Amino acid sequence: MIRKIFRTGNSIVVSLPKDALGQLGLGEGDEVSVEVDQERRQIVISPVSPALLDVDQEFARQVAAFIEEYRPALEALARQ
Repeated sequence: MIRKIFRTGNSIVVSLPKDALGQLGLGEGDEVSVEVDQERRQIVISPVSPALLDVDQEFARQVAAFIEEYRPALEALARQ
């Protein structure tokens, strides 16, 4: 399947084919893991295990607040 990368708002996105999502039992709003395989020059998108979604809500809130507060520094580090 060939897909095109495009911009929507401030994001760069790739649409996923409905049949591929159906085969994996995924839909809008589901969580996925995105990993880069540099050796093979591939992006691997995998369904997130339900066990990983059982994160304590307070911890998730703290992480989100940390990311929001330090976003410029984190983005600068990611560019290096």
